[in-house]
Amino acid sequence: MPPSQGSAHPLRLLGVYAALLAVIYALVFFTGDKAPTPKLGIDLQGGTRVTLTARTPDGSKPSQDSLQKAQEIIENRVNGLGVSGSEVAIEGDNIVITVPGDDGQQARALATTAKLYIRPVLQAVPKGAAMPQQTPPAQQPAPDAGQPVPAPAPAEAPAPEAPAPVAPALEAPAPEAPAEEVPAPQQRVFPAQAPTEPADPNLTPQEEAQREIATAKATRQSTDQATQQAAMLALDCTKPDPLAGNDDPSLPLVACSQDGTEVFLLDKSRIDGQEIKNAVANLDQQQSRWVVDLEFKSTGSDAWADLTREYLYKRVAFTLDSKVFSAPQVQAGPQLGGTTQISGSFTAKSSKELANTLKYGSLPLSFQTSEAETVSATLGLSSLRAGLIAGAVGLAVVLLYCLVYYRMLGFLTGLSLIASGLAVYGIMVLLGRWIGFTLDLAGIAGLIIGIGMTADSFVVFFERIKDEIREGRSFRSAVPRGWQRARRTILSGNAVSFIAAAVLYALAAGQVKGFAFTLGLTTVLDVVVVFLVTAPLVLLASRSAFWSKPSVNGLGAIQEVARERKAAEAAVAEGVRTR
Repeated sequence: MPPSQGSAHPLRLLGVYAALLAVIYALVFFTGDKAPTPKLGIDLQGGTRVTLTARTPDGSKPSQDSLQKAQEIIENRVNGLGVSGSEVAIEGDNIVITVPGDDGQQARALATTAKLYIRPVLQAVPKGAAMPQQTPPAQQPAPDAGQPVPAPAPAEAPAPEAPAPVAPALEAPAPEAPAEEVPAPQQRVFPAQAPTEPADPNLTPQEEAQREIATAKATRQSTDQATQQAAMLALDCTKPDPLAGNDDPSLPLVACSQDGTEVFLLDKSRIDGQEIKNAVANLDQQQSRWVVDLEFKSTGSDAWADLTREYLYKRVAFTLDSKVFSAPQVQAGPQLGGTTQISGSFTAKSSKELANTLKYGSLPLSFQTSEAETVSATLGLSSLRAGLIAGAVGLAVVLLYCLVYYRMLGFLTGLSLIASGLAVYGIMVLLGRWIGFTLDLAGIAGLIIGIGMTADSFVVFFERIKDEIREGRSFRSAVPRGWQRARRTILSGNAVSFIAAAVLYALAAGQVKGFAFTLGLTTVLDVVVVFLVTAPLVLLASRSAFWSKPSVNGLGAIQEVARERKAAEAAVAEGVRTR
């Protein structure tokens, strides 16, 4: 039987694994701005809890069906961001989100109502600037699909550009200089400028929320021009928005920009988020900024083409929960195909969060978030320390047994497990940065079981070598033949374990999902380590005169058995010949 292919160049295989480790740790140390340590789960480091109180437009009590639907959508958003270890639970009429660490912003982002509307921009001014004169809607010229229409705010319309053949159809304009300042329309107080009414102690929280929503709608969604101007002057972009997720898309809207630097007067909605088919965060290579690419359904695609035709060289706003995320200018129209972009002051993280939020749909309720509350670890670092000590003791006992029983092969087992541990640690760090993976005690249990399965693969290999030696072969010739027989068994065993981990991950939830994830990861690494580290090391040892000594490799007893068997067979053959 010839030597197995793939073992003829052991140094090359070891070099491949060393290169993989070098790439992993180059990413660990030269990417990210955090310490090279894995992210820990809630049960190990504690977390941050945010309580979401449902706010219905009429102030009524939210139904359990709505709460369960909201819980399901938030859980889908959590899963869309990766295995993050977050917990979403219903407590009475509230939803409680707990995320690992001390940053509650992630929990608040998960609770975004995500009601997206695309509204034409009627007027936009920098926050704090004097209000320019507004042409009454009835006197505005109707847009002509065949002729460029100047933007409403600048003094001069931008020069028409050649229509772009593909998305993006929108380009964020440079900040516009405010028009010539004029005095306020009249020296009288509108409802939006009136002092905020003090909270009524006789009102329940639901009634108070209903009053805030009704007041905001009466001013910021009024069809009266004077009230709209007053609402733009009075709007405070630093306070929580009571209209978030509660604005009426069939009415105009006064809204702030995402960064609070602009105030917009927007027309009624022309397209809503229900028409979104898919949302993906991408890096715009030409402008070096993060954007969110949207793909509309068939009906949304037609509406988008009509909108870009009607508002060529004008601004349209993408509003999410009554806040303007982007208000670019239409540079080419009409845009067919149903794709466009949301641009803004996005980072890689915020763009992915927004795309994930839009992809999984809007919540059936709007929520008022409480202050972030620190949650202590349920098991704590002491449990982690105890578990790691127990694992280290068990691993040391296994290595000691391997050294006593297999000698040189046991030493190679230790080197292989160290190589596997280095890869696992680096990958845990990178997964924590890239997909928010958090390591909890269930995940650590999966890692320990996976490492134990790696040791089992070594045992299968070593026993196959001993079988070959019992048949009378030398250590040098037994290693490649034993590897060829063992690798099929190793692949079959790991395939079964990986399938079990994949099924468990798909069907489980919570910490069980983390256990299945780490178990599947270590199963894959087991195959990599056995093929790229263990087999080449044993093959190199078989070619060494020192390691081939029976007193060193611990195979002397097996070789003695082989010699006795061979002598017995020779004696039997000699007896047959003498008869």
